[in-house]
This record gives sequence, structure tokens and C-alpha cells, in this order.
Amino acid sequence: MENMGLISDLRAAFKNKKVFLTGHTGFKGAWLLMLLHELGAEVKGYALPPDAQSLYVNLEGEKLCSSVLHDIRDLPILRQEIHSFQPDFIFHLAAQPLVRVSYKFPLDTFDVNVMGTINVLETVRSLANRCIVVAITTDKVYENPETGAAFKEKDPLGGYDPYSASKAAAEIVIASYRNSFFNNEDFANHQKSVASARAGNVIGGGDWSEDRLIPDVMRAIFSKQKVSIRNPKAVRPWQHVIEPLLGYLILAMRQSQQPQRYNDAWNFGPRPENTRSVEEIVRDIISNIGEGEVAEDTSEHVHEAQLLRLDITKALQLGWTPLLSSEETIQWTVSWYKKTRDNSGRSYQIVSEQIQNYFNLLE
Repeated sequence: MENMGLISDLRAAFKNKKVFLTGHTGFKGAWLLMLLHELGAEVKGYALPPDAQSLYVNLEGEKLCSSVLHDIRDLPILRQEIHSFQPDFIFHLAAQPLVRVSYKFPLDTFDVNVMGTINVLETVRSLANRCIVVAITTDKVYENPETGAAFKEKDPLGGYDPYSASKAAAEIVIASYRNSFFNNEDFANHQKSVASARAGNVIGGGDWSEDRLIPDVMRAIFSKQKVSIRNPKAVRPWQHVIEPLLGYLILAMRQSQQPQRYNDAWNFGPRPENTRSVEEIVRDIISNIGEGEVAEDTSEHVHEAQLLRLDITKALQLGWTPLLSSEETIQWTVSWYKKTRDNSGRSYQIVSEQIQNYFNLLE
């Protein structure tokens, strides 16, 4: 099997290694923290305080890492925390991650997403030790004429809304720092490998964020209200959260092996058949959970892209591949919400089981 031994390789790459993880209190950050814990890494997290209902809180994430609750925009504190830790790896996830919030708070969105990224890279510049960096952006960094073509990593960057534009700007910053300060020709001196990862729409258990599809659907179903969807025909590359996170880990491992080959931009998304509309996803969730009713929200909304697809050909060369079908992604997601509906204290066990089940698919 192509993936035989991949998890063993990842354990060898991360066991007892120091990993600095920004955004560890967020949805994706908490899942990545659990994955790193399962792989035996020593993690230091840096993020804003978590919401009371967050997955990080339910996982008792403070027991899984050394946690610094602070703003990514505070360069002196960020530099102090990274320098004192001397990480082998840095995963930069801290961000303002919502399109509609970016319309309300564009200044904060650009400040966090662009200057936060610059602060991480500026700190890496002054690190004396060898370090691998994976900076997470989004699939929305591309200039999107909505033709239906799947975006490749070399396609033009753009961004209609402030969120997308801020992440495209972060990609330009990452490329600039890579060329200017972490250039391959001078690797012997700087010893840094910096890559960026562009993931599709992730879903999975434990996401209770405001203004995101799955949390909105689950809140409506659990409160016996109709599921209101504002953009039913919008098509997105949906995938379970474990899939791109494993891609980030494999990318970082490859960088550690060949730092001058893999320091580039990478798309992580589902296979083409799993790129589906919002309405299809919602109806499949309702069918899977056995309750709920859809009602389209016809009020006026800010602009959001209607059609978005990713080409993952390049990422497949890493030895990474998406394994879960759309149906399995929804089953795994709904399972978490159903099992924790009356007992959020089960989160750790269920997340751990799903990670182990995914690892089993790879061995």
C-alpha cells in the first residue's frame, strides 16, 4: 500500500521534537494539537484565550501543551516565547478566519492575518537554530473568476473580500520572506525552510464557531429550529479536518528531510467528486442525524464566492492523499456532535478515536 508506514515516519519525525503552534485554541488548532500529541511532540501553543464552548476547552488542551494566551500582533512577546522555546517546527494557524467578519472588521482582519504572519517570520529570521515553518492560509487566496477550473498553486492570487485579500497578501509576504531571507542559495547559513498551505473548507467535530456552516446547522437542529442557509448553491471543496492537518504534518516532515525542495505553496483539498454545494452538505447532515429541516435565508448578504475548486496534484507528490469520501466526512462529523450532545466531556475520547481510526486507514 502506498501509505504503508507513513504514520511511523511521522512519529519518528515529531516524537520529542519541539513544535510551536499558533492558533492552538481554535478549531483546526485544537485538532492539530491532538495530532501532535498523538505523535509524541512537545508543543507550545500561542493564541488568544479560547471560547468556553471551544474544542480546546473540551479537550482540556492546557494539559496537552505549554499554552501562551496572547495576541499574535505583539511582536516582542511572540519573539520572546519562540526564542525561549527554540522550536524545531512552527505551524502558524493564528488568524481572523471568517469572510463575513472581515467585512465588519477589515482593519483587524488585515492586521491579524498579514502583520501576524510577518511577526512570525520576523521572529524566525532571528532564530539561531534550524527550523521548519508551515504557514496556513486558505483556498480563497486565488483570484477567482468562478469558471469552475480548479486552482493550481501558480495561479494568480487575489481576493474580493477583506478576508480573502488578507490571506492572499499573507501569501505574498511568505514568498517575499522566503526569497529575501530564507533563500535556498543561502540555506547553509539561515537553516530555515518556509512553506505555505492552502486548504479547502474543513469540517469536523468540535467546531462551535459563529457564522460557520456546520456549527450553525448543529445549533439549529439541537434547538429544534429550521436550518437556515444563506448560500445554498455555493460550491466548496469540503473535507474532514484531519485530512489537511495530516497534509501539513507530512509537508513539514518532507521539509525536514529536504528543506530546499519543499519550501513552497501547497494546496490541500478533497478529491474532485467531494467538491459539493452547501445545500447538498446540509441535506446530507440532516439525513445522517435523522432530524432537521432546511429553510433558505433570502435576506441580503455580502459577496461570497459561489464556486471554488482546488487542484491537489502537487500535494499528492508529498505522499499525502485524501481518504474520506464526502459521505464519510459527514458521518465522522455528525458522530462527534451526536456523541457529545449531552456530555462534552467525551470530546477527548472521541477525537482520539477518530485520529486512531484515520491512522489505521494509512497503515
